[in-house]
Parts: sequence; structure tokens; C-alpha cells
Amino acid sequence: MNKTTSKTGRISRRTMLAGSAALPLFGILTRHASAAEFTFKLATGQDPTHPVNLRAQEAIGRIREATEGKLEIRLFPANQLGSDTDLLSQVRSGGVELFNLSSSILATLVPTAGIVNTGFAFPDYDAVWKAMDGGLGTYVRAQIAKAGLMTASRVWDNGFRQITTSTRPIRTPEDLRGLKIRVPQAPTLTSLFTALGAGPAPINFNELYSALQTRVVEGQENPLPIIATTKLYEVQKYCSMSSHVWDGYWILANRRAWGRLPEGIRSVAEREFDRSAVDERGDIARLSNSLRQDLTGKGLQFNDLDREPFREALSRTSFYRDWKAKYGEEAWSHLEQVAGKLV
Repeated sequence: MNKTTSKTGRISRRTMLAGSAALPLFGILTRHASAAEFTFKLATGQDPTHPVNLRAQEAIGRIREATEGKLEIRLFPANQLGSDTDLLSQVRSGGVELFNLSSSILATLVPTAGIVNTGFAFPDYDAVWKAMDGGLGTYVRAQIAKAGLMTASRVWDNGFRQITTSTRPIRTPEDLRGLKIRVPQAPTLTSLFTALGAGPAPINFNELYSALQTRVVEGQENPLPIIATTKLYEVQKYCSMSSHVWDGYWILANRRAWGRLPEGIRSVAEREFDRSAVDERGDIARLSNSLRQDLTGKGLQFNDLDREPFREALSRTSFYRDWKAKYGEEAWSHLEQVAGKLV
């Protein structure tokens, strides 16, 4: 049994937060490397203890076993091979074969990928998975393919994003006015906080902690597992449970590298990454429920907020209309089938 999982196959909070010993910060090498016909690098931006990396490593082991060592994948977590924007260029050029990237940043290359980040659209996980394992997910994957990249599995879970600040809790849309908040290099999130009167600052993730520590920005927004694994609670005081945006991770594959794999090996990789995607979704859902208590113990002050006034505030701006025009009727129709009428 893998040391990172319990007897039920679940990843515990203690496992995730245990420290970087869970995965070495150099590439994950294996005894079968010499027998490999194909050797791929899988880059991620997450801390080694994040479920993305723990479940990816499990998939890598199963792929190696099922292909009798013919496909060897080496995992490079924590932006070892570059920032997210750097790695997006590398996976397009073939410098890395596989890259786990959030929809929000992928939207800089594939605008439609950002539709899942539409502010206050998804009410809960039931709506998310109905969309992403259904029509909306199929549509987005097709747009990614048109941009020259392949998706190696169904979407993984980044979680619902929450707002943290060092200066004041966020309870109403008015509390966001003038707030200097870090956002990823993601047009949808920049647009969302601009529409709500905040001052969004796009900053690469590997620079986030220092930007908060030095008060370049007052706040940031991320799912709770990210806030926990990167210890952002050390430089933030308040966490407002806004669930303002859901975000997912796509395992992107370089088209040429993915196409070189024999169909049987590629099918194994897709099957095992799909399996780990489902496992990781469960991890994130459980952690998002339990980490609130853990982070409270570390000094982060939580508050719940009513999401409806934020959706109403956005409706009074051109936010939803502008993004509907950008994404197009077909994509927007898929979104509204689960989110309800937005425009």
C-alpha cells in the first residue's frame, strides 16, 4: 500500500501537511527508468504534499506497472521547472511533455477555458461535476485541442476559491472596494474583482507569499488546501468563505509527445490519470471541509458570507454580458444549464 494513503485510499490532512518529504523536490526517479521506451516529465505548481501531486504519483506508479515500464513519467512539483506561465510555453514547445495547470491560467492561451471561473456561477460541487463531466467539459477540451494541446484526463479539482486578507474581513461587496488583492495571471479573475471595485494585481504564484509578507498586496484568493500547504495563513489574518469561483486543473500534454505514444499505452495513461482525478476530487472536497478547523487553530479568522448580493452586484455591471460575448452563445448555454440564468 502506498505510504501516502490510508487503508481506505484517502489522503489525510496529516499526510498532506506533513511536509515536503512526501515527494522529493527533484524529479521522481524509478527503478524501471532504464527499461522505458518513453520518458516524460510531468510538471506541477503545487506543493509536494498537495493531493494533486500525491494522486499524480499514484497514477505514475500504476502507469509504469501497467505498461511494464515502457512509459516512465517523472514528477516535478512546486514549480521546479519554472513558473506557471513559463511551463505553459514549455508544454507547447515540448520542453515538458505534461503539465498540470489551472483553468484560470490556461485561459491566457485558451480563453474559453476560463468560463469555469465565471464569478459566483457554480453553487456547489454537484453543479460543477455535472458541467465538467458533461457538456461544458467536453466543449472546453475541444477548445484546448484547437490550441494545439491535448488533455490527458478529465479535469481535476482545484476547489472553490476563498478570499483572505491581512487588513479586514470581506462580508459584503462594498468591503472589496479599493482592496489590493493578488490574482493569478487570469483575465476572468482580474475582471471579476475589477467589476466589484477591488484593485486586482496579477502576480505569479511562486511570488505570492513574499507579496503578502511585504504588503505589496493586502489579500489573495485561493482554495483552502492551497492556503494550507503554502502556509499563507502566516501572512494573512482573515478568511472570507466566498466560494466566488471554482477552478479546475487540466493535465495538458504536448501534442507531438502524446501522439508518439502507442494507442495502448496512451489509453492506460488516460485511464490512470482519470482514476487519480476522481480520487483527488474526493481529497479536495474532504480537505475543504476539514481545513477550516485546522486553519482556525493556526490563527486565521473565518467568516461566512451570503453569495447572492455579490452575484446581484455583478449583474448591475457589464461583467456577465461581457464574458458571454467573449465566450459565445454555445459555451454560455452549457454554463447556464447548471448555473442558472446569468444574463
